[in-house]
Amino acid sequence: MDTTIDYVTDFSQIAAYGVMTTPALVVDGKVVSYGKVLKKEEVVKILQKVRS
Repeated sequence: MDTTIDYVTDFSQIAAYGVMTTPALVVDGKVVSYGKVLKKEEVVKILQKVRS
């Protein structure tokens, strides 16, 4: 799976997605997880689901 990951710390960018609790995972402009630290396997599963 070829994926680019950006680590964002600017609160205004984070808030623009409507996220008030970090960490968050945004894929293709859509918030898919927020408020908990995901395990590697959870991230892979989410990315596979979104990309299929």
